[in-house]
Amino acid sequence: MTEDPRDQILAFGTATSEGPAKDPSLDAWRELPIRQAPQWSDEAEHRAALAELAQVPPLVFAGEVDVLRMRLAEVARGEAFLLQGGDCAETFAGSTANRISARVKTILQMAAVLTYGASTPVVKMGRIAGQYAKPRSSDTETRDGVTLPSFRGEIVNGFEFTPEARRHDARRMVRAYHTAASTLNLVRAFTQGGFADLRSVHAWNKGFMENPAYAQYEETAAEIDRAVRFMDAAGVDFEAMRRTEFYSAHEALLLEYERALTRTDSRTGDPYATSAHFLWIGERTREVDGAHVDFLSRVRNPIGVKLGPSATAVDALALAEKLDPNREPGRLTFITRMGAERIRDVLPSIVEGVRDAGLTPVWVTDPMHGNTVTAENGYKTRRFDDVMDEVRGFFEVHRALGTHPGGMHVELTGDDVAECLGGAEHVLEADFNERYETLCDPRLNHQQSLEMAFAVTEALAHPGGR
Repeated sequence: MTEDPRDQILAFGTATSEGPAKDPSLDAWRELPIRQAPQWSDEAEHRAALAELAQVPPLVFAGEVDVLRMRLAEVARGEAFLLQGGDCAETFAGSTANRISARVKTILQMAAVLTYGASTPVVKMGRIAGQYAKPRSSDTETRDGVTLPSFRGEIVNGFEFTPEARRHDARRMVRAYHTAASTLNLVRAFTQGGFADLRSVHAWNKGFMENPAYAQYEETAAEIDRAVRFMDAAGVDFEAMRRTEFYSAHEALLLEYERALTRTDSRTGDPYATSAHFLWIGERTREVDGAHVDFLSRVRNPIGVKLGPSATAVDALALAEKLDPNREPGRLTFITRMGAERIRDVLPSIVEGVRDAGLTPVWVTDPMHGNTVTAENGYKTRRFDDVMDEVRGFFEVHRALGTHPGGMHVELTGDDVAECLGGAEHVLEADFNERYETLCDPRLNHQQSLEMAFAVTEALAHPGGR
């Protein structure tokens, strides 16, 4: 009988060192070019915040991270699919039980649709418990002749356009840690305590309004329910269905925060960034000789890198050499964000170059960031049709090249917001006035997320088309 990887977590031990990892190479990034770094307003507060973070318990453990690497290796081999979703920019006030559970439920529902419809294991990962920092294209923002620092996420400053709110306040890093800890506590309770039981697939839909996507979900839930009842009658042990693995992820933008939370594994002496299971490097900070790539090359977590339309195969191979020199299965994920109009032109040469070099990273599509537009009424938005077209392009490219389209990385919420145009509900610009809530980028709402899951299920289940 195969050992349950969750039991291996206990056997692996945890990152238990007191204080941050002491390997001096982990600080080499401080001497390199660094982008998107805050300018803290009070140096004494800055030092105090980092000293406190250096002594707090880890948010995740080395054994959990190692199991995730195993799961991602399965994705890279084409044996599973990665579903990564959550908020564009988490807020402290929005980290409530109801909103966290709605996000988790949305991802669980999407995963159930994918798993059942495509007979594919799904690795579930949230942009959650750490997505508090946001890169900005400009250091400042001007309104009505007043210029203030740009909003960089609640780990750095506030959204309100006032001098006090926009001050870079290092104490926010400590608040971010404690908010992440309480969020992960709820996520673990939901996913390990019976909330994620596959026998509850109907209950996950309660409280949501009626519409076509939910009706389709109910049909799938009924089919799952019949299958479960059959297995129950056949004497199948349902313990494995009562809980699910769920991993946390965020962009490792604020390197001081990540460094302060890096711990040494008591088993191996290896450093782990314990702020999340999975960390990624953004399009704006992926310079191969820059600070972000250097730091993340030195921790044992699986690492993702965003690749935009300016990326080339040469860029991808250089990043792979720096971040994954040993070609470790599950270590490296490339998250492509090209835009619907460009993905079919730009992505093939990158995938082909990586494939021909003998690399097998996890390939994931981010169909959100390359499709951002400004609506006529001034709101930043995305068209659902564009998002889905990029997803289709991603699958087309990989099918043509014989590589595995391994997953999707989506900004979504479990709430009934109106931020992305279109979908079966047909969100209109006029809906933004009442239901637009994001502080940064527009997200798919619950119904649009389910629509996406059903469409991707078709692509996974019928790779060559019907």
